[in-house]
Amino acid sequence: MRITLRHLTPRGVTRGSLARAALLLAATIAATLSGPATGATAHEQTLANGLRVIVQEDHRAPVVMAQVWYRVGSTWEPPGLTGISHVLEHMMFKGTRQVGPGELARLVGRFGGEHNAFTSTHYTAYYQYYDKSRLPLALALEADRMRELQIDENEFRKEIEVVREERRMRVEDNPTSTAWEKVRATAFLGTPSGQPVIGWADDLANIGVDDLRDWYDTWYAPNNAILVVVGDVKAEDVFRMAQQQFGALKSRRVRAAPVPRTPPSPGLREMTLPVAVRVPTLAMNWNVPSLMTADSGGNDAWALSVLAGVLDGGMSARFERELVRNRKVAASAGAGYNPLDRGDTLLTVHAVPANGRTLDDLKKAVREIVANLRDKPPADDELARVKAQVVAELVYQQDSLAGQAQLIGALATMGYDWRLKDSWADNIMKVTAADVQRVARTWLVDDRLTVARIVPASAPAKKE
Repeated sequence: MRITLRHLTPRGVTRGSLARAALLLAATIAATLSGPATGATAHEQTLANGLRVIVQEDHRAPVVMAQVWYRVGSTWEPPGLTGISHVLEHMMFKGTRQVGPGELARLVGRFGGEHNAFTSTHYTAYYQYYDKSRLPLALALEADRMRELQIDENEFRKEIEVVREERRMRVEDNPTSTAWEKVRATAFLGTPSGQPVIGWADDLANIGVDDLRDWYDTWYAPNNAILVVVGDVKAEDVFRMAQQQFGALKSRRVRAAPVPRTPPSPGLREMTLPVAVRVPTLAMNWNVPSLMTADSGGNDAWALSVLAGVLDGGMSARFERELVRNRKVAASAGAGYNPLDRGDTLLTVHAVPANGRTLDDLKKAVREIVANLRDKPPADDELARVKAQVVAELVYQQDSLAGQAQLIGALATMGYDWRLKDSWADNIMKVTAADVQRVARTWLVDDRLTVARIVPASAPAKKE
């Protein structure tokens, strides 16, 4: 049985009062974010060698998360060297002059910690998580491999094969990943943002050990890194430990990487991708600005965040309500937008047709929903619900040490003021229905759209 809002609305309670209640809830959550209930406070200091140190105190439990972020990722990589940032991430665990191969993992495990790393389009980051008393160990290990990594040729040859196998497993043997890799490359029109983080297969086959050494020497330096520490610590103690461990490292000349931008009017791109999937999928991606590239102080990016919630923000969102339940044209449908990027980004839609429906049926229905947003702004109660949900998700994200460190590190590494995390909810709350309609009219147009039909390989390609 489905319970509708009407059944739960007491007599005398109007849709307008429900909208005001949702807005009040979102405003309360926003106030919580600007003054965290955890009592967390954050501070920053920059060492003489250029290393930025950001500390967020969170005294709820006696643990600490230490992360080192480097400003280098796949959008830094020139043609022929795609994937090299990720390969270097693997090699960072292979030993230094002081800590031999495999010793870092043994040390972390011996003291009850966790460690790992991740590479993205715009950064490479390493983290360690311990009881708070082990923070000096974490900083010592990170400072050591920041400048003392030993890139042994034999170890490199073994590890590059590990990465190539990782690509085969995650991409080449995964039809869905293969298709999405091609979709992204097409959506970003040959810009570095279209390069896969793991790298193209041919490039991985040709990267040499000297390429990797040059990449490490070029980008791994204190003035190209940010240390983020979150947990049961005092900022002044962390700054002192950071100076002790990192202060002697020398800065290096680091060149700036260009901001990846798509052309103003890239044009409609459509493709059919027959791959070994069981069910067809529709992908529709619009080239849109991020907070970094949006005009008017990022207003369009905040409005696009809310617009994505209007399309795909739970059971009451338009995709679930219209595509799945009412029209029964989709078995599932979703939308996504991340305002954090160093360059332009995408607003993405993905959907699977219901039994008896085609990808063209689904494409037409999605277009109608988007056109409706362009023609008519969302109602007050819908906008209030979406804002409350977007803000609540941000609160949930920052509940853990890892979530807090992730947001701070991503903001700072991509060139934002990390304090944006504290005003994020307020910016969402300022979005109006007219803003949502405006960005739909401006950005969700065919001239900025890539459409991909991902179909089972045995199905004939369908022409329109």
